[in-house]
Amino acid sequence: MNLQTPNSNDANGTHNRSRSIVPCSGLCSRCLDGCRGNCEIFKATFRGRELIYPGPFGDITAGGDKNYPIDYSHLNIQGYAQGAEGMPDGVVASPDTARFPTVNTETSYGWDQKVKMTVPIFTGALGSTEIARKNWEHFAVGAAISGVTIVCGENVCGIDPKLELDSNKKVVKAPDMDRRIEAYRKFRGQFGEILIQMNVEDTNLGVAEYIINKHKIETIELKWGQGAKCIGGEIKVAQLERAIELQKRGYIVTPDPSDPIVQASFKAGAIKEFERHSRLGFVTEEGFMKEVTRLRALGYKRITLKTGAYSLKELAMAIKYCSKAKIDLLTIDGASGGTGMSPWRMMEEWGVPSIYLHSAAYEYASILAKQGERVPDLAFAGGFSSEDGVFKALALGSPYVKAVCMGRALMIPGMVGKNIEQWIKENNLPKTVSEFGSKPEEIFVNYEKVKDIVGSKEIQNVPLGAIGIYSYADKIKVGLQQLMAGSRKFNVSKITRSELMSITEECTKVTKIPYLMDCYREEALKILKG
Repeated sequence: MNLQTPNSNDANGTHNRSRSIVPCSGLCSRCLDGCRGNCEIFKATFRGRELIYPGPFGDITAGGDKNYPIDYSHLNIQGYAQGAEGMPDGVVASPDTARFPTVNTETSYGWDQKVKMTVPIFTGALGSTEIARKNWEHFAVGAAISGVTIVCGENVCGIDPKLELDSNKKVVKAPDMDRRIEAYRKFRGQFGEILIQMNVEDTNLGVAEYIINKHKIETIELKWGQGAKCIGGEIKVAQLERAIELQKRGYIVTPDPSDPIVQASFKAGAIKEFERHSRLGFVTEEGFMKEVTRLRALGYKRITLKTGAYSLKELAMAIKYCSKAKIDLLTIDGASGGTGMSPWRMMEEWGVPSIYLHSAAYEYASILAKQGERVPDLAFAGGFSSEDGVFKALALGSPYVKAVCMGRALMIPGMVGKNIEQWIKENNLPKTVSEFGSKPEEIFVNYEKVKDIVGSKEIQNVPLGAIGIYSYADKIKVGLQQLMAGSRKFNVSKITRSELMSITEECTKVTKIPYLMDCYREEALKILKG
């Protein structure tokens, strides 16, 4: 099985000249002296380290496209012709009452003080990337009106050009963080929340103290990593002065903007951008428990943890430590991830792929449960984009998984809606959109629903990207209702692993979900022999 095509990918703008490719290296089988390009080696010859990252930065999100031997498509969903679990109290199931629109898709997470969501999805960490910054109002308002949680990711304070620090280099003013929190809260109803993620630099800058003292934020998230990379968060900056400023704030900036040789290369035009990196974390049980205790002492009601596609040892550490520390939600993000800024080859080749990691997470959580220990609420992340994936993740990790964390899938509707808003202003709608109309109320099927939620006056202040996210979340909800009804589960909490079947024997080996020809075989034979 050819799992990849190295040396040529749209993510970093490269391609092979030849149609015949060496499978392992990705090189053309016939490399010609005089070739005018544009494989990765060709382009890296003069642009060097820039080829590590997808581009153009700030205008794209990128997800690894390696074809793993097993993924969630190797699971199918069971359907039944009997029963209806999870009906409202006092309602007798019948064809008249067990209708798919009555399926309850609400979920909640938290150890004691629960957060409810209308649909079991929430955003990945939308942090300091340019994509997140410039689209934030669309993302935040969309999540708020949809009744789902939004995660404001790492480094937002640290990269703010208007950040103000005190003499101890602690945050005293962070306008961009203020903007992000206020945008979500303006439209938040009874469901979902905004939570803030924190890494090493955020801790050093006193972000936790700032957001709880000024904004009374209730939930904070610690971060061990993500599915796309293991070296910390990155962005790019195109100004030398900005790179030096971030370096002075304590970030790793490469190439070193304070180096005279680098400065000369920048002035000559060879170096066009700098990378700002976060530090690696060093996890110990003692340190983790100490930090959780510190954050609770600051007044946080809930503490969550995001961990990535590390080895199974780190996965076990995360589940065990979260159990002992009474963490409210543990998000487990598998490779290869989708992000606005991660090294491309790292996305392709690093880390444990989602279905493998999630299968191990279920196994480890079950071990804790059998030992009488309370398992933290879990969320799975890593490549989900539709209602069938949400159902499969909830079922594979049942009863521990409460929601699915989505990255690019919840960003794209915000960006599309934003662009439709601009195209309307320019009278430049593409045919893919204009076939439905020329005004927002004609184009967006859920415009009137959103108007009913926010009011006829406030609808003018709702960006169209937010309506796009609401429409997408509504599609997930209705699609999930249909799948759940087909499996006779009328409440998210009733979904079990029995609703899945493996369509390959290798998938059964990885997930322990029975091969489809073995599922319910004993029950079937009893019927035939009865």
